[in-house]
Amino acid sequence: MGRRNQSDEATFTDNSKSARKAKSSEPGTYRLAPHSKSRVAYFHDEGVGNYHYGERHPMKPHRLTLTNHLVLKYGLHKKLEVFQPRRATDQEITDFHAHDYIDFLKRVTPDNAENFAKYFQRFNVGDDCPIFDGMYDFCQIYAGATIEAARKLIAGGADICINWSGGLHHAKRCEASGFCYVNDIVLGILELLRHFPRVLYVDIDIHHGDGVQEAFYTTDRVMTVSFHKYNGDFFPGTGHFDEIGSSLGKYYSVNVPLRDGIDDNSYIWLFRQVMEAVINTFKPSAIVLQCGADSLGCDRLGCFNLSIEAHGKCVQFIKSFGIPLLVLGGGGYTIRNVARCWTYETSILVDTELDNNLPDNEYREFFKPDYQLHPHLSGRLENQNDRAYLTRLKQRILEQLRYLDGAPSIQMQEIPPDIQGFLEDGEDEQREAKEDSEAHKDIRDLGGQVEVVGEWYEDDFDNDGDARDGESRGVLWRGEPSTPAESTDIDV
Repeated sequence: MGRRNQSDEATFTDNSKSARKAKSSEPGTYRLAPHSKSRVAYFHDEGVGNYHYGERHPMKPHRLTLTNHLVLKYGLHKKLEVFQPRRATDQEITDFHAHDYIDFLKRVTPDNAENFAKYFQRFNVGDDCPIFDGMYDFCQIYAGATIEAARKLIAGGADICINWSGGLHHAKRCEASGFCYVNDIVLGILELLRHFPRVLYVDIDIHHGDGVQEAFYTTDRVMTVSFHKYNGDFFPGTGHFDEIGSSLGKYYSVNVPLRDGIDDNSYIWLFRQVMEAVINTFKPSAIVLQCGADSLGCDRLGCFNLSIEAHGKCVQFIKSFGIPLLVLGGGGYTIRNVARCWTYETSILVDTELDNNLPDNEYREFFKPDYQLHPHLSGRLENQNDRAYLTRLKQRILEQLRYLDGAPSIQMQEIPPDIQGFLEDGEDEQREAKEDSEAHKDIRDLGGQVEVVGEWYEDDFDNDGDARDGESRGVLWRGEPSTPAESTDIDV
């Protein structure tokens, strides 16, 4: 295992070579050289930011437009291979989701919603997961981008793929949850499993990645690692460190439950300790990293003290292992900081330093009063994660990982068996992936003017970390999860 920094205030450095030392020479451990000259693909649909959850809803797809504008204005697109992704098909989405649930999402609209009201509780739609215009189109766009990105990695066309519109980790097979309708992460991982023997999922959203954990809870081909707030009440109420997986997947779910106010040094130290051990033990063939930005300080629904720089250091550390990497968005409800964060992390993935002064752009007023890439976001809440608690967390997780070396059921085969009947012979898929990636490459000149879309926000409070809705530091009520029903046709 790589050498660890034992200092109580240890943080990442830009040079993460020690993280790659351990076992790097073993066959099959890493597929790629370190990402010093990574080929990075960027998947973005210009229309994805135009959807609107509702007047007072904290989820603002417009944050994707802000992010893309900053990426363009900083000139990062010149170091990216940019793709206009196609939409996911019904067949691709039902590789995971139930047919009756998807049929419901396709058919319900704000105009006919009352005709489908009897299904709302069953599919968990309502205040947190509202019915809005173009809802299923929106799902197809962000899910299609994740699937296309996974196929690009499979085809060997890129070392790193980015889809900031993805990362909607709460959706379940038969129901919506936590602003998420279709779980693009599960769909992307299923695609990767057609080619890669083992996939690691890492989640740095403030909310537990429950939908992804649940989907792969019984398999040893996917390890899920989630860093999140946990107190039993905070949404989604799961993510205790005792949730470790079951059956073949026992010990393959790793949860890192954190308390309010965690700061940069504490988070980075723990992240490095845990992820270095996980990667050296599990030896993933590919990694999916969910970069939810609600773990930043001053987030409308968050309660951590992380800076954008610290959030980015987590991305840098995962990148340093040189393993095929799919990077996704996620939560984030102070949208000016979401755009800053994901732009900064795009720059990390293409090894480019950015000026702290934001470039002129059509949405400059969103970033007042400082107009900087790295505003001060830390110190708003007291850090309730003392060193003793974090050390106990680390030791408990390391102990869990030791079971992987000793459990006979986890001997890693070259090509592990398929899980849940989802996986098929991958040769045809790999050929199709390469063809699809090339067919949908966006060859537009991105250096020109970018169309200005509508600004989907109600007032300044929707663009402020001190929003009225955020004063309670909580999340919207998401209701009790409904029990998945047997698959039946939808009647109106």
